[in-house]
Amino acid sequence: MNLLHVTFDMHIGGTEQVIKNLVEATDKSMFNLSILCLEAPTGPFGEMLAEKGYQIDSIPRKEGFDLKLIYKIRKYIIEHNIDVLHCHQYTPWVYGALASILTGSKVIFTEHGRFYPDRSSWKRKYINPFLVKLTDHITAISKATKQALVDYEYIPASKITVIYNGIAELESDETASDRLRTKLSISADALILGTIARLDPIKNHRLLISAFAEIQRQHPSSILAIVGDGEMRSSLENQVKQLNISDNVVFTGFQANPVDYLQLMDIFLLPSLSEGTAMTLLEAMSLSKPCIVTAVGGNPEIVENKVNGLVTPSDDKDTLVTACDLLLEDRQLRKKLGGAGRAKFEEKFTVKSMIKNYQEIYQ
Repeated sequence: MNLLHVTFDMHIGGTEQVIKNLVEATDKSMFNLSILCLEAPTGPFGEMLAEKGYQIDSIPRKEGFDLKLIYKIRKYIIEHNIDVLHCHQYTPWVYGALASILTGSKVIFTEHGRFYPDRSSWKRKYINPFLVKLTDHITAISKATKQALVDYEYIPASKITVIYNGIAELESDETASDRLRTKLSISADALILGTIARLDPIKNHRLLISAFAEIQRQHPSSILAIVGDGEMRSSLENQVKQLNISDNVVFTGFQANPVDYLQLMDIFLLPSLSEGTAMTLLEAMSLSKPCIVTAVGGNPEIVENKVNGLVTPSDDKDTLVTACDLLLEDRQLRKKLGGAGRAKFEEKFTVKSMIKNYQEIYQ
């Protein structure tokens, strides 16, 4: 069976990580896998998969509604004898579903977490019901994402299945983390709070840095590790300088394999303003890291407050400071929440579980 993933690109991000996991872990005895990107270049994840021998092509779309793109994708489907078209995110779904008409290809649409749609758009009210008729299965990565599709995209709840993201269990070398601590000049007794995310406004690093400035007054040896890169890096570095906490904040830049940095952290933080199912959160849970997340998107479905982590209101600095202080001061609580997080990961968020669910709808 020929399975084609259709997406914007394969740069570094949560959606791209899910596609990468699907491509690498789907049963090769059952499926021939390929990826079609609607933007170029395909990105780092795409390059990694291409090096492993997977077929990755791109048909760059033009600005506005690109009618010719529909015909180009349709031609691709026919030439490559595609049986299943798995479209990731809304725009690839629009083009993929329209291109599939009369090709005989099954269409799957996965929404990875859109919480700021154009709520007044007449297009969604009238076009989406038509797209739904062209689509065999619609999946969402969280209950919150499913509800957003129902509320803002005019898609019936009965048509949507929730399939949570899953990741492979991470393997970390304790000695590598020790070497990393030495490399970053972090003392052996310093507690490290950290986050892994692109430096984008939606991830709310600005609030995190502001909160850490207060945390650091109570815990002067604590360190904040910010793993990732993006458009906000220079402004965030300036914020750190202005708050006079440069000695306690580490910007690592982009890390292709951040597991050692994650293992280094005593507490994982995710202060995002919006999330679907955060892959880095699942990674932290797989390593038994106690997590503090905001009550947005799919986060509360993954982390239950005071059971397997701590949940704070969105964009609430004071509550975030309090939560961090609580964990910094209580080693046993860190261990308890981290262990419970690991158990929740094993129960619901493994790549094996995700693959099983998707393969059932592919067939």
